[in-house]
Amino acid sequence: MTRAGEMRLAFDRGFAEQPRTDTALRESFLAIRLGTTAYALRLSEVSGMFFNKKVTRIPTSHAALFGLASFRGAVMPVYDLHALLGFPASSTVRWLVTTSAAAVALAFDSFEGHLQISREAVVPPGTGEGSRDHVHEFVRTAGDIRAVVDLASVVTFIRAQMPQTIS
Repeated sequence: MTRAGEMRLAFDRGFAEQPRTDTALRESFLAIRLGTTAYALRLSEVSGMFFNKKVTRIPTSHAALFGLASFRGAVMPVYDLHALLGFPASSTVRWLVTTSAAAVALAFDSFEGHLQISREAVVPPGTGEGSRDHVHEFVRTAGDIRAVVDLASVVTFIRAQMPQTIS
């Protein structure tokens, strides 16, 4: 059989096989890093991801507010995820995610990949692990444990602390 014939047979066989059902038992996350700490963001809470986006600084008394940026024709405030999680504010903006909860963008240091995690691997904080603001769960991967940032909680905090900046 020729290579094209093998490929055609494999394609047709894909429709004849039972559909995979384990996808309903998995969640998608973005693996990110803030400084040296590994975090995860639920993909369902993210509406977009951007690299090296131009952010216009604005004068503000809020340490977490970087400035404003345009996303698909909409101007949104950009916040430093470091500062919102209680770390010292970052001085650079490299990666941004926009949230599905509100018209707001969050900046972080590095993007490490996409994770497909089984729901059993998403766990609450254990004894002694503690919990930062906006972190209520952890995900276990083959290589490490990542804190899951609750983006809805972050947006609620921003609305309470800086209501004039987001709608």
